Amino acid sequence: MRAIVKQRVEDKLYQNRYMVDHGRPHITVTPHLFPSRNLVALTQVCPAKCYQFNDRGQVTITSDGCLECGTCRVLCGTTGEITWKYPRGGFGVLFKFG
Repeated sequence: MRAIVKQRVEDKLYQNRYMVDHGRPHITVTPHLFPSRNLVALTQVCPAKCYQFNDRGQVTITSDGCLECGTCRVLCGTTGEITWKYPRGGFGVLFKFG
């Protein structure tokens, strides 16, 4: 009988690969002076931790490593706070598990 080996989510995510399309991010945050509640929420709910606060308290994104899960589209996609489009062919996330 084979032993069942449990693997942590972090270990599975580490196996994914991301082809960066330099100079053409698929997500951008609309410039703002103060972040909305939804933008602040993105810093907590993004599973890839792509959204962060900068030194002026604004929310920024580093789309390298984005899982393209759509969480940010649900929170901010219709409000105009972010612009989201699929990466060009050959770029973006390559899932190893899932």
